[in-house]
Amino acid sequence: MRFLIFVTLLFSSSAYAENGYNRILAGMTPNSITIIGETHKKPEAIEYFQSLITSYLQQSKCLTIALEIASSQQSLLDGMTEGQAMATDIKIAPAIDHLPFRGLLKKLTGIRKHNDCLKLIAIDAELELKTNRDEWMAIKLAEQIGQAPILALLGSLHTLKKVHWNPAIVEKEPYVAEILVARGFNVKSYPQVWQDRACNLKARLISSDEPDASKLLNTKLFALLNASKPETGTDIIDGIVLWKCS
Repeated sequence: MRFLIFVTLLFSSSAYAENGYNRILAGMTPNSITIIGETHKKPEAIEYFQSLITSYLQQSKCLTIALEIASSQQSLLDGMTEGQAMATDIKIAPAIDHLPFRGLLKKLTGIRKHNDCLKLIAIDAELELKTNRDEWMAIKLAEQIGQAPILALLGSLHTLKKVHWNPAIVEKEPYVAEILVARGFNVKSYPQVWQDRACNLKARLISSDEPDASKLLNTKLFALLNASKPETGTDIIDGIVLWKCS
């Protein structure tokens, strides 16, 4: 009971609506990988991710959390739990790094001190190694498959399970979710997208088979790609977390 109170105090959120996150939690089962997509440096993305962690841990179950941090930083992440490193010591890509992300690291390592059943892993490739990042992250996620479900926070494009690229593009590599699905893993993916900014934002989970899902995919994600726009989101994602004015 004391641990549950501790977790609740660490993570508080009132911005998600309609309890859509419960549908995501239902898919977090043994041998599964759930990828939450984000537009980097948006505080709401971190908030929603934290909400999922809070709700899941209140079930007293084990969980593996994967973050878009270079694998070389794993020893520092582990050291934070022992008080031998601080969040500021972790090297994070500038495009991803912001205060809420650093705050997430501090909170997660704080929870780990009280819960050996929580695991925190850094799965990204070093940028200077010129390694295919999606392939690297897919491998690191596959290595963690087990009884504890995996919950990952990655850039939203990494959540796409299928992309039909323009034929003029040669040897375009698939994203993390597509690589894992092709290898037979149970992957659930939920990109987050923003419809509004200057307002009191709330989140709504849209199922992949809803017409709005394909519209949002095309305007928010596929608009960034030289690829065919999907008519349905069913084979591409499991749902979309839409942030809009309340």
